Amino acid sequence: MTMHKIQLPAAQPLLNGKGWSAFIVALLAVCAVAPILNLLVPQGSVFHMSDYAVALVGRIMCYAICALAMDLIWGYTGILSLGHGVFFALGGYAMGMYLMRQIGRDGNYKSDLPDFMVFLDWKTLPWHWSFSDSFMATLILIVAVPGLVAFVFGYFAFRSRIKGVYFSIITQAMTFAAMLLFFRNETGFGGNNGFTDFKRILDLPIATQEMRMTLFVLTGLTLLGFFLLARGLVRSKFGRVLQAIRDAESRVMFSGYSPLGYKLTIWTISAVMCGIAGALYVPQVGIINPGEMSPANSIEMAIWAAVGGRATLVGPIVGAFVVNGAKSWLTVAYPEFWLYFLGGLFIVVTLFLPDGLVGLVKKIKGAKVMSDAGPSQVAKAPSGGSEAHEVASVGAKP
Repeated sequence: MTMHKIQLPAAQPLLNGKGWSAFIVALLAVCAVAPILNLLVPQGSVFHMSDYAVALVGRIMCYAICALAMDLIWGYTGILSLGHGVFFALGGYAMGMYLMRQIGRDGNYKSDLPDFMVFLDWKTLPWHWSFSDSFMATLILIVAVPGLVAFVFGYFAFRSRIKGVYFSIITQAMTFAAMLLFFRNETGFGGNNGFTDFKRILDLPIATQEMRMTLFVLTGLTLLGFFLLARGLVRSKFGRVLQAIRDAESRVMFSGYSPLGYKLTIWTISAVMCGIAGALYVPQVGIINPGEMSPANSIEMAIWAAVGGRATLVGPIVGAFVVNGAKSWLTVAYPEFWLYFLGGLFIVVTLFLPDGLVGLVKKIKGAKVMSDAGPSQVAKAPSGGSEAHEVASVGAKP
């Protein structure tokens, strides 16, 4: 009996040399360059990084974490979610509850209860505010609440084999229902106004330059850490199965794999990432309200991933910076044209740049390499032999 040996693709490093160099540059920019330019360089200098720029970039980095989470489920697993805004908001509300308790008696009503509860004539805290005065409990809730909601929702949705546009519609309905729920005053989340007027975090003043930069650095480190985590996931066997599910789920099932566990795991991880992003977002912008759960916010997350380039990890981060940077400028210079720009950008990317900005850069580099090599060198390039062909055939998409 003849035994055929199958050669699996060799394990790839987390990052190559250029990748690690770029990562170290980004790390230094977040941890050293930005703090120096903001805290040490005088305000009159052209090199000074203003507090507005710190807040803007910090907020965009929170969005970039959401775009990265969207890439894991949409770009690598083929699950288009239009409801990830609810996980972002849940993490933000968990942090907001803690920040409201940190106000103490410095509120308008000089009460131990948050001002909106005093206004509504509440006498005690609701049960779900029981651990809101503990920072460690808040950290647990930031991870547990979005993760648990995603796990329960995903289990029933994936077990029922809901996919495609039907899954997208259901996720959008979920976030819309959650938004309506949080608008109600009796839920204990501040109703239409949400939470604002934060004073302290860990008993330290929140509206200081040093605290803003601390939150900026923490957000940057979280983004870089999640990037490495996502890179490790997609380059592992787990990630290869996710991509196989994206390309041909029925063939994966025929091969003996159950897609439920894989889809549920990556779905929960992406929800937790959005929850952590929301928790970092709230103290930097100073407010959280049900508007963060609007379906439009979840759609924007998908646009960031599409503009930057799906299934690239770097692309969604680039897309988040490009789109939100343009939004920040256009909403001031031409506020009436912002939504037209966003819709037109999505149409252009869909029709002419299906691989996003990162895909466009790769095509330009590939065309340049081909032109530099010349047709004769391309024709003489070795095919790699039967061994290379075998490895390529095993690792190819179905």
